[in-house]
Amino acid sequence: MMDPMTKMWISLIAVLIMGLSVFLITYARSKTKGFVRAMLSFVAFITMIIGFMGGMVILL
Repeated sequence: MMDPMTKMWISLIAVLIMGLSVFLITYARSKTKGFVRAMLSFVAFITMIIGFMGGMVILL
């Protein structure tokens, strides 16, 4: 079990990571094309999955 303060920090980091993924996907779709767009979208997707998993950790 984690103490409440640790859960708070993990959830805050997870939200910030998901915010980063939103910024990446928005940037990729509005400013880039081709291979760079695909790579940034992929990185944004992976970042979102990591943030989601961080959020799920606090529920367990």
